[in-house]
Amino acid sequence: MLPKGLVLDLFEGQAWISLVAFTMEKIRPRILPPFPPISNFHEFNVRTYVRHQEKAGVYFLSVEGAKKISCWMARTLSDLPYRFASMQRKKGYFAAKNPKRARHVEVQFEVGELIEEKTALELWLTERYGLFQDAGDSINTFDLHHVPWTLQEASLKEIHFDYPAYNALLNQNPALIHFSPGVQVCSWNALGFQF
Repeated sequence: MLPKGLVLDLFEGQAWISLVAFTMEKIRPRILPPFPPISNFHEFNVRTYVRHQEKAGVYFLSVEGAKKISCWMARTLSDLPYRFASMQRKKGYFAAKNPKRARHVEVQFEVGELIEEKTALELWLTERYGLFQDAGDSINTFDLHHVPWTLQEASLKEIHFDYPAYNALLNQNPALIHFSPGVQVCSWNALGFQF
């Protein structure tokens, strides 16, 4: 499932896939102000952990946004393969549905205590400062900058996941689940475009 040029990054010999749901806020190119009808939207991605030329980062197996115009803008400005999916997010609940691709996810969870000291695995999963994406005959590289993620414990109450291309890989409950109130992220690519 990985393009040529990327290799799986392993933690103690194991590869990982993460389902990540969050809300983008004030996303914008560096030279423009945020415009809430476009710059604020829910996102859901399926990612794995890779290395490219010795740099560690993430690779999106799937990335979806909840606003069509935001997905179009993100694809146009970044070349990331955003697709539209309808999404709902509220306290302890997230759902995304993409009927065109017969995909849906629905999660109910409870947020717990602040994690004061992260494990080596939690650091490995969250402290990623590179994003790599297939661009046909090359790999697009995005550098990321953010403070370390604040993590809270979370418990899974219910999950329904049906993404046909990945069901064989994700056929059991997650090994870990976390919640974060979020961080501010700055990203730029090899051409110097900053987001």
